[in-house]
Amino acid sequence: MSYLLIGNISALICNDCIEPLANARIRIYLPDNRYQEEPQANGIFNDMKPLSAKEVLMKADRLLAETSLDEKGNFCLSWEEVHLFTEPLELDLCLDQMPGRNGSRQPRNFHLSKLVLHWKRNSNGYVGAYAYVIPAVTWHNIYSHAGAWVITGVVKNHLGGEGQPHLKVEAYNALTGRLLGRAATNEEGRYYLHFSRQQLGRGMGPVIIPGRKNLGPDVYFKVYKNDLLLWEEDERISQSRERRDVAPCSNINIIYRPSRVRRASSQIGNWFSEMITLTVIRKKKSDKYRLLTSPSLF
Repeated sequence: MSYLLIGNISALICNDCIEPLANARIRIYLPDNRYQEEPQANGIFNDMKPLSAKEVLMKADRLLAETSLDEKGNFCLSWEEVHLFTEPLELDLCLDQMPGRNGSRQPRNFHLSKLVLHWKRNSNGYVGAYAYVIPAVTWHNIYSHAGAWVITGVVKNHLGGEGQPHLKVEAYNALTGRLLGRAATNEEGRYYLHFSRQQLGRGMGPVIIPGRKNLGPDVYFKVYKNDLLLWEEDERISQSRERRDVAPCSNINIIYRPSRVRRASSQIGNWFSEMITLTVIRKKKSDKYRLLTSPSLF
C-alpha cells in the first residue's frame, strides 16, 4: 500500500510575514509502542521541542521516511506500508543551516508533532497533508542561538501605492559603516535580508556595545534600481528606536523619496568642476604663450 504525504513548513518572522524553511529536512517516525502518550492537539502552532543528538539517534530504528524541503518550504514524502495507519506518527525537523545560509552551521533537531494524519484514498493509495508554522517567538530564539539575523520589509515610494519590485536593498552597520548584506525585492516589493554575527565586524571582530539586548547592529539602508542609487538614508536614522540594536527577526519597511535637490547639487558640483578644469587649461595655454614671448629669453 502506497502512502504520500505533502505539506509545507514555514516560520513567522513577524505577525504578518512568513519565511519558508528552505533546505531543511523533515522526518517521519513510526510510533513508539513502549510509551502510551496522548497525541498532541492538531494544528499548525503546536509547541516545538528541541531534540538532542542522543534522542535523534535513539529513535533512528523507527524512521519511516525523510526528505528535504524546497525553496518554498514544500515537501513530498512517499513510502510503502502493508496496513492503514490509524495510530499517531511522529514528525521531526532538522535545520542543518539557517535560511540564507548564515549563522553557525550545525544540525538543529526539533520535534514538531505527534498526531494521527487524515488519509484519503485515491487510485494509487493514500494521500495526507501536513502544515506547520513556527511561532515568531520560537523562530526568534532559534535565530538568536545561531548568531544570525533576518530583516524583512516592503519597499514603497513615498507617494504611496504598492510595494516596488525588482529593487536592490543594501543594509549597512552604522557602528562600522560596513555592508551587512543585500537583497532584491520580489513582485510584492518585499525583501529578505540575511546576515550573521561574523559580518558585524568583517575581519575586525564583532562590534558589540555592552547592555544591548540583541547584540545587534544599528542599521540604515540604500536602495538601487538597475544598479543605480535610487535612495540613500541619512546614517542618523540608525539611532531611531526601530533601527538600533535590531532583533534577530525584524520587520523594517522602507519608504524612499528620490531627492531632486541632491541630484541638482550633484549637477552644480559637476558644472563647477568643469569650469575649474577649463580655467586651468586656459591658464596653462596663456602661461605657455607668455613663456615663448618673454624678452628675457632673447
